Amino acid sequence: MSEFSNLTPIEIQRAGWNILRKQLGPVGALRFLLQYEKGEGDYTKLRRKMFKGETVDTLIHKMRKERKI
Repeated sequence: MSEFSNLTPIEIQRAGWNILRKQLGPVGALRFLLQYEKGEGDYTKLRRKMFKGETVDTLIHKMRKERKI
């Protein structure tokens, strides 16, 4: 099991920051983090609403029809 599996969210954030800083330096680590946003809302509710009645197969069919995959 990973040495990080029993850490609190704050401890994971600190460990992640330390790893990023070690590998990328403080400026690179900050630039990396600034590429991501936490976001808003409830993605689970939105996803259920958006894809209500859909299956993986129907979604794939629609994407193929639109030539997206």
